[in-house]
Amino acid sequence: MPKLAGIVLLIVAAVLLVWGLDASGSFHSEVSRFFRGVPSDRTAWLFVGSAAAAVIGLGLVFSRRTRRA
Repeated sequence: MPKLAGIVLLIVAAVLLVWGLDASGSFHSEVSRFFRGVPSDRTAWLFVGSAAAAVIGLGLVFSRRTRRA
């Protein structure tokens, strides 16, 4: 079961990454980058969420922990 949860988290990470890349090219993000020098907060949180989901997902997929009944 943890491996399935890990795969789901990896899929979520990929979706968040694509969504973050799309948001980084948005008008709001471009204006924020122009005036503040950084992308919008939403874009940054999408990238952070993607990285966190990927790390946790990889940890679950590659864990060797077995459950005994």
